Amino acid sequence: MRSLSCLVPLLLAAGPLAAQAHQHTPGMVHGAAAVEPPREAGQAAFAAIAEIVARLEADPMTDWSRVDLEALRQHLRDMDDLTLHAEIATRPVEGGFEATVTGTGRTGEAIRRMTVAHAAMMNAGSDLRMEVTPTADGARIRVTSATPADARSVARVRGLGVIGVMALGAHHQVHHEAIARGAAPH
Repeated sequence: MRSLSCLVPLLLAAGPLAAQAHQHTPGMVHGAAAVEPPREAGQAAFAAIAEIVARLEADPMTDWSRVDLEALRQHLRDMDDLTLHAEIATRPVEGGFEATVTGTGRTGEAIRRMTVAHAAMMNAGSDLRMEVTPTADGARIRVTSATPADARSVARVRGLGVIGVMALGAHHQVHHEAIARGAAPH
């Protein structure tokens, strides 16, 4: 028993000692890092732009004379302003909710640009109705279910709220690429 108790500390020390003896050289990688590079670009807007740049680079038909990545960057700023800097006050109404979305300076402008454009998309092909009234410092938004008698549908609209409704639809990525390619943004 005594020899076993002396052996355990030696075995436990062997791992760290072996690791300390391991030499690192420039460019050396371990484990999964050796197989696949990191994927996170470090910042969401930068990653969205990088994704579009990769698509533009991969497409031999890209008309580089029309590419406008600055327009995409400005649109992503609008998204950031609405998502992180707007003040939102919501109240329930029959069939959904009404919200006052406000912000100062650039945020108020972004709110107007984003909500008006998104309402057109939502009203063109979704199961909800979105009305936007621009205001001096943002917008008043009314979102209702297309089936206001359906309690589950109304609960969904209210649960989504402004930012959830703004995130609806798989059109964002295509929209971003269109902006970058120099197409009309809305």
